[in-house]
Order: sequence, then C-alpha cells, then structure tokens
Amino acid sequence: MSRFFKRMKIYFVDHWIPICVISGLTILVGLSFWGLCSMEPFYRKMTLAQTPIALLQGTFHAAIFVFLYLTVLRDGFSKMSKKTIKANYVQVPFENVLGIDEAKEEAWEVVELIRDRQKVQKIGGKILKGLLMVGPPGCGKTFLAKAIATEAKIPFMSIAGSEFVEVYVGVGASRMRKLFKNARRHAEAHGACIVFIDEIDAIAQKRTLLNSGGGQETNSTQNQLLIEMDGLGDKKENIIVIGATNAQEDALDPALLRPGRFDRKVYIDRPGLEGRHKLFEFYLSKVKHSSNIDIGRLARIAIQKSPAEIENIVKEAALIALREKKEIVDHKDLSSAMERIELGMKHKKTLTPREREMTAYHETGHLVTTFILHPTDDVFKASIIARKQTLGVVYRQPREELYAHNKEKFLADIKVALGGYVAEKIKYGTTTNGVSSDFKQATNLANLMVWSWGMSENTSTIGDYASIPKELLSENLKQRLNKEVDDLINSSIKEVEGLLRKEWDIVDRFVKELLTKQELEYDEIEAIFKEYGKSTYNPYADTSFTPQGENPPW
Repeated sequence: MSRFFKRMKIYFVDHWIPICVISGLTILVGLSFWGLCSMEPFYRKMTLAQTPIALLQGTFHAAIFVFLYLTVLRDGFSKMSKKTIKANYVQVPFENVLGIDEAKEEAWEVVELIRDRQKVQKIGGKILKGLLMVGPPGCGKTFLAKAIATEAKIPFMSIAGSEFVEVYVGVGASRMRKLFKNARRHAEAHGACIVFIDEIDAIAQKRTLLNSGGGQETNSTQNQLLIEMDGLGDKKENIIVIGATNAQEDALDPALLRPGRFDRKVYIDRPGLEGRHKLFEFYLSKVKHSSNIDIGRLARIAIQKSPAEIENIVKEAALIALREKKEIVDHKDLSSAMERIELGMKHKKTLTPREREMTAYHETGHLVTTFILHPTDDVFKASIIARKQTLGVVYRQPREELYAHNKEKFLADIKVALGGYVAEKIKYGTTTNGVSSDFKQATNLANLMVWSWGMSENTSTIGDYASIPKELLSENLKQRLNKEVDDLINSSIKEVEGLLRKEWDIVDRFVKELLTKQELEYDEIEAIFKEYGKSTYNPYADTSFTPQGENPPW
C-alpha cells in the first residue's frame, strides 16, 4: 500500500500543473455558469456577446508575454524543446533480441542481480551500479538495455549523452542532477530504476584541464555523473546506469570505469552465422516473402553485417519488390537490395565500345585473380554497370568469418587489387586512371605488411617501424623498408601477369560474357570456371545450416 501512495505521489508531482489548471478551470466555469444563471436576460446576453472578444484579447496579451519572457529572460525558444525525461515501462522481451547471444547471456546475469537485489543486500552485497555496453553501431545496444528493463520489470529512463552538452558551464550538470532526482523517486516507488545514457562518450571522454567553455562544461557534467553514481546521500537508491558507446573503451575517463561505477562491461559484436540466420528469419517474417528463399545462403553472404544492416536489407528488398509491382519478396529482390546497399545505385552512362571493353578486361582481371589465387575470398558478383564513381565492380566476400588474417591473405589482396591493371596492360599495352584506387589499396597494404606487421621477406627488417617517428630511423633502414615494399608490389605484378597470360582463354570468355550480359552472378561465374576445369568451394551453395543451441534461461 505504501508503494501505491508513493506512485500516486510521483504521478501528482509529475502532473500537478495540468491537475491544478483543470481543477481551477472547472471551478471557474462552474462559478461563471452559476453567475450567468442569476443575471437578468438582458445582461446575460450582453455578457455572452462580450466573452469571445475578451478571450481573444487575453490570448493575444498572453502570447506577447510568453514571447518576451522566452526571448529576453530565458535564452529564447530553445528552452521550449527541453522536455522532462520520464520513466516508463518498456515491452521488449529477451527473445526478441537476436544475433548477440553472448551479450544476452551477460545481460541476463544483470537481470537476475536486479531481480534478486533484496537477497544480495541481505548477505551484505551491493546492488549493481553501472553497466557499460561497447560495440559497433547498429548491433542492438539500446534494444538490449530495454530488454533488461523489461525482464527486470522496473522503470526505464533514456537520454542521449549529447543532450547534456551545452555552451554554458553548469547547464549539463544541472540536467544530470534533475535526471537522477527523478530516477530516485521512481526507484523509491518501484524498488529500482534504470537510467540509460546512449552515446555516453559525449560526456565520458578523458577529462582535460582546458578552461574553454566546451571542455569545462563536459568536465562539469562528467563530475556530476560520477557523484550521482557514487550515491553520496544517506539513502541507498537502486539506480542502475546503463551506458552505450561506439567508441573504444580506452577513450573513456578511467574514473568512470573503476569498480563501483560501471561494474560490468558487455561487449556487443556483429552477429555470427547463426545470429544472422535468426535475424533474416525474424525480419522476413514481417514481410510477405517467397517460401523458396534460402535463408542459410543469405546468412553466409551477409558476413559482418549488423542487425540494423540486415533489417535494412529486408526493408530495401520490400521496396524493390513494390517498385517492380510484385506481391511478395523473392531472392532476387534481396540480392538486389544487398547490391544497392553495398555497391550503390546503378547509373546509366554511355561509354564508347573501347571504354566498355577496357572496363570488362579490368574487372575480369580482378575476377580471375580472386577465383584462382585468393585463399579466403570468392567472387559474389561481377559487373560492368557504372555505380558510384566506378565504371564496373567485382564484389567478393570471404568464404567464412575470419578474425585473424595471415600474410598469404594480404598478399592475395594485393594481387587481386593489381589484377585489373595487369589485364589492361596485357591487352592494350597501356592503362587508364581507373587503376588509381587499386594502386592505393595495394600500396597501403604493402606498407602495412612491411612497416607494421613484420611480413617482410627480409628478416632483418621485421618490426613495427610505423609506430616510431621517422626522424628516429636511419636513412639506410628506411631505404631497405621502402625497397621491401617495392619488391612486394613488383613480385605480385609478375605473378598476376604470369597467371593471366596462362589463363587468357578464360579471361577472353569472361570479357565476352560481361559485354553481353553486363553482370554475372556467382553461379554463372562458377559454371564458366568449371568448363575450364577450375573449381573452388562454394559457400553460397551449402544450405545445410541449421541453428544450434540449448534453450536459453529467458
């Protein structure tokens, strides 16, 4: 019963202005009606006739007063956009959070700690103070925070870190105090409360000694957050602060990361194969789609895609199906959606026959080099249709998810990048400026291999020299390192040239196909290579994948 009265008190505190206004208006209307009824008919009609004019005058005068008050005394209309942050119950069950199972397991422990907070306090333990979610954008940090509040059945208050950043020193700290004051009231009434601060790095970066307004304001806001999380008052409120950031953890202030503040850290990464499979199933269930769609194949193609990106693929596929006047989404629509997102829109450019042919040879050089030499990637699509700033493209994907790459993989990347240049050189004896981005990629990789990753052929130059200021390196060492880079590029060009000359019949065949069809899909590319006795593992044809795993506790 006491909690009921506390909740009623919170409701009255949050809504006392409209309650008082409505009550006052009701009383005034009642008194006016009573007064009109007691007047003579003539005076009653005169009063009713004058009432609309009086209301218009009052409204006009009130508008002038509000305008002057806001612009002169309260820093303009920007104050009107600052809304009170209210707590509410969210409805996001744990089973709806897909693709981040490991993070869910850690988050479930937090839910259980919140549920058992009374038991924890009885044995002398302390309630969880803070939870920091770190991971790339679009992976479900906000969604997971809402799921924690849903399963713990406690109020949820959310705000962005940027809303605390102001020019004037003290404004952000004041908002922080108001936020936690509101959170304490709800924690007292409901047993606990979650405060979610999205993009917390806006106020949580390492503090500086700058005296400028912006730096000083950020420091002030962060100091107030530290004080609120410490709970310097007498009462022990069960307020759990959840922060989310896309930034690196070491960019945040150490004071926030120490025990007693953000006690737990949950690292959220892009989903793996099983997670992508579940995500495609979930988002496809929201649209009308063909029963022939191979979800296992889609999951393999969408390597390193976040949940938000997978949702975007399905939405884009639905729009494509609608534009083509289809009633359901099929595999072609999903493939087109992925291409549009990854490669860009197709552009109609009128090329001369020689330009089209040179583009076809350029892209075929990339294609053949990838298929035969690359140890981890396969060609998903080849096209000579202009997209973005390019006249053609070869879209390749890894056969499986790899998190550590070896020297052979990077060497193959360099050779693939140089394949277009070599094909043009063999056919025409000259090249175009279309090779500039390829050379940039190959040169950057070669520099990293030699200067940073110790992948040089010369064991006497192995080390991370890129991290050392160049003025501290001897001229002799720099010349040797640069020579290693040049040798790596030149040897790759020679190997690719030998390969393409040997397989020139295949090159000519692909050029002919591209000039005829403009685009080739994986199955078509695989079929042509098989005609010439070349084959490789097809990760997109394997549809035997079925999700595994035990029933989760939620």
